[in-house]
Amino acid sequence: MTRFLLAATLSVAALSAHAEPFTIVTLGDTAYGDPAEVYPIYQTLIETINAAAPKLVIHVGDTKSGSTPCSDNALTQQLTYLNTFAAPVLYSIGDNEWTDCHRKKAGAFDPLERLAFIRTNYFKDGLHSFGAAPVEVTSQAADGYPENARYMMNDVVFVTAHVPGSNNNFEVRDMKAIEEFMARDKADVKWLQDSFAAAKDAKAVVVAIQANMFESDWNIEGDRTFSRHSGYMNFGNELRAQAAAFGKPVLLVYGDSHIYAETRPFPLDAPNVLALQVPGEKLMHAVEVTIDPATSGVFSTRLLVNPAVKAE
Repeated sequence: MTRFLLAATLSVAALSAHAEPFTIVTLGDTAYGDPAEVYPIYQTLIETINAAAPKLVIHVGDTKSGSTPCSDNALTQQLTYLNTFAAPVLYSIGDNEWTDCHRKKAGAFDPLERLAFIRTNYFKDGLHSFGAAPVEVTSQAADGYPENARYMMNDVVFVTAHVPGSNNNFEVRDMKAIEEFMARDKADVKWLQDSFAAAKDAKAVVVAIQANMFESDWNIEGDRTFSRHSGYMNFGNELRAQAAAFGKPVLLVYGDSHIYAETRPFPLDAPNVLALQVPGEKLMHAVEVTIDPATSGVFSTRLLVNPAVKAE
């Protein structure tokens, strides 16, 4: 009898803890500029986030500006910062880390070589998150995309997909860029399909990418469509279809445009998708997301202000 009561008590406690709301923090497009000037500000942001004690941190990429060198030292320093967060960190690679590294100001690197450097040094096994307390994740490493990761916590599935700015590297720069885009785009679509299949019993899904897929002609009324010239057409339409079939709250987190904003990008066929654009560049703040699976909307957000950023 005592054993039964103890088991019942533990089960109730587990269910109670399972249903409690929790917070995550999202950020991106930081740190931009001269390291001597911006790294101390970024360090204050990290300290502010650590003090907030989120259960998870999501960095949506662009860990440097597109006009600063893509050197080994610069990329390695950002890996060090990712592991300075107290919470586990999921990271989606941005365009400034590789696709834009061909620019003269960025060092005129081979973008594919920079991407290989990141995969080799950041995602060594494809089995763990970043952060001072890393957690095990499921990834697409077997298909050659270890950066695409998935993690489940409290009935919520968190997914990162490698969808960067600069039109998702869908450029006419050379055939290698086009081939890279086509292979990764196909893998990203499959990753979305697999992740929503894995989330069929979840209460909600969070998808994190770097790119603002909705920059061009997206503020029109009615149904939104992707241009056939958009490097986001396949991924965006798959997200819309998967979210509509899922039917429960989906949070899309992204950066790229540097302004804190919330939208409903698919109001007709997937109104359950809330898109959160995080601030960045000079607005080196973060966004705290409270997740309560017991509520209908699940997600609520607030700006997490970095005290080191000067008000303009």
